[in-house]
Amino acid sequence: MVGDKDVGDHVTALISGASGFIGSRLLSPGDRALVRQSCGMAGERVGDLADAALLLRACAGIGTVFHCAGYAHAFADSDPDAHWRINFEGTRNLADAAGQAGVGRLVFLSSVKAMAEPGDNLADEDWPGEPVTAYGQAKRAAEDAVLEAGVRYGMHVVNLRLAMVYGSGGRGNLERMGRLVQRGLFPPLPESGNHRSLVHVDDVVAAMRLVAEDDRANGRTYIVAAREAPSGRQLYDALRAALGMPRCSWSVPESALRLAGRVGDGLEVFARRRLPLDSEALDRLLGSAWYSPARIERELGWRAKVSLADGLQEMFGR
Repeated sequence: MVGDKDVGDHVTALISGASGFIGSRLLSPGDRALVRQSCGMAGERVGDLADAALLLRACAGIGTVFHCAGYAHAFADSDPDAHWRINFEGTRNLADAAGQAGVGRLVFLSSVKAMAEPGDNLADEDWPGEPVTAYGQAKRAAEDAVLEAGVRYGMHVVNLRLAMVYGSGGRGNLERMGRLVQRGLFPPLPESGNHRSLVHVDDVVAAMRLVAEDDRANGRTYIVAAREAPSGRQLYDALRAALGMPRCSWSVPESALRLAGRVGDGLEVFARRRLPLDSEALDRLLGSAWYSPARIERELGWRAKVSLADGLQEMFGR
């Protein structure tokens, strides 16, 4: 085992972003929460990832750190300075504090966006190229900082590159799409044959606990995704089924959707805010983001257990 504190000894874990979608699912009785604003949790530590002294106090006596906090806005209009300050510098600060405090293990929630865009290809962790977005670049730099801290402090560290995470209580793209489908405001997508990787939040939590406990994961970076990677149309159909809505037999032609996306682009200039449908959002619906979980399956035996149908039922509380 790495370090003098071990998950198996049932020591306290520190959960950054403990009030968030994933962190709140991971938090167990006795764990220590690190949050930006007080949530009334017992023993919580309140503050910013830029506060080195706070982070050192938060890590004191901790065996494992699960770093879930971050700036998750990944669209083109997001703040690049916030990505660098929170996702990179904040992660580096926490990794350093954990090492200095003698923490044995640290698991960092990264993103598949820390990789180059694979287009229509199925990408693994060795996919060549660099991330193109400010979000992805900050996450990639943070991964490097985590691995460096692991070497410097002799700490068990793991990076998890998450595909799109969904589930009850989430506020991501799939949840927004589901609400629009439920209200009859989402157009029936054409079948473009694309692949969108995703993973249910319960499977993410299982992966986090596994890599924290398994010594084989030390120093590794893993994609966390379900094998099932539906197309945009398949997602649309699955959402309708989960909502108890009848199957839709028609679709809006891609050319019409592309035109609507360009109209959305123009309206955003005047509205000075994002609209539900623009060219960037449309690319995410009709294009691929397809990632392979083969490494974590092969090396650690993890496999996503929640099917898309079951995950959507859970997301809608059915």
